[in-house]
Amino acid sequence: MNPLLGVFFHWLGGFASGSFYVPYRRVRLWSWETYWLVGGFFSWILMPILLASLMTRDLLAVLQAQSFPTLFWTYLFGVLWGVGGLTFGLTMRYLGLSLGMGVALGYCAAFGTLLPPIMKMFLPEVPVDENIAQIAATLSGQITLGGVAVCLLGIAVAALAGLVKEREMSAADKQKSIAEFNFPKGIALATFSGIMSACFAFALAAARPVGESSLAAGTAVLWTGLPKLVVVLLGGFTTNFLWCAYLHRKNRSAYQYFATQLRPEHALAGAPAGEHGSAAPALPPPSSLQIPVASNYLFSALAGITWYLQFFFYTMGETQMGRYGFASWTLHMASIIIFSTMWGWILQEWKGASRQAHQLIGLGIFFLILSTLIIGVGTWLKGSPA
Repeated sequence: MNPLLGVFFHWLGGFASGSFYVPYRRVRLWSWETYWLVGGFFSWILMPILLASLMTRDLLAVLQAQSFPTLFWTYLFGVLWGVGGLTFGLTMRYLGLSLGMGVALGYCAAFGTLLPPIMKMFLPEVPVDENIAQIAATLSGQITLGGVAVCLLGIAVAALAGLVKEREMSAADKQKSIAEFNFPKGIALATFSGIMSACFAFALAAARPVGESSLAAGTAVLWTGLPKLVVVLLGGFTTNFLWCAYLHRKNRSAYQYFATQLRPEHALAGAPAGEHGSAAPALPPPSSLQIPVASNYLFSALAGITWYLQFFFYTMGETQMGRYGFASWTLHMASIIIFSTMWGWILQEWKGASRQAHQLIGLGIFFLILSTLIIGVGTWLKGSPA
């Protein structure tokens, strides 16, 4: 065990998660459901199976040896996490990287702590150690709940920053930085996404026997988390595939996977950010409807692989934390928030906003990071010997 190496892996995972949406910004003339599902195939199906097959022993035998409850809970939490991941992508679409990830991950950190013990009050078979009442009865639990309160404060401040930004910036300024900026819709999606995304932590907890079986089969400790991801991410793929298939049928956009030219009815919706104005634009000339198929697949695949790497490094970090394993989730959240905020500033998503809006988003991010540290202290006290 090497906790410092574990911290490094968690921050690599945070960088991957905070960066994954950047390649999607280079996709042109594809509907959201098209590039999201292409990226998702790489992150939820191809990469988990490929790396687990290459870096662990007897993957198929390990999965076949699991009990039904283990696979059921792991898959179910993966499905629920998939709902969060689906709306997480929409959050970036409507709020941008810095505000979208800050709010969504703030909720994720809070409910990743609260939801499992609350569920255990009603479903004792849920694979967590304590219910919410037992947590609140201890000093470590009270500190952890205090961290959750700070997290919610950070969410409120970040949301206020977004509201100030929306009121101050003209429609043209918003479109320059975030093509589909929509504060009310984005905040609603970020709230829902953060709550559901917390199920990823529960899925990994439910999959603990999978990692133990992989270790017994001869897999090195560092890679024992990879077989878990095959089941968890299959659940996530299920949710996202069904939703994207629904959107393809609704929008008649499934042809885009193979087409070299966009249909006229999709021209305005699929145009690159900033290509069309908001006042009754004319239909673009045919030359502007040529879909860059190769680059779209390339950037979507890059986004999907980058998103998978957050899980890859997360499971590696978790194996190295030893008695400090309680800090894995909080380290992951803090690093994602930091790197996504960095990308938001690099991509000038807050350009044109006032100094007050910049100060508020900075303060909100500070509270979110502080909350993860407070939650980490609470879980450290829980893990310390009496």
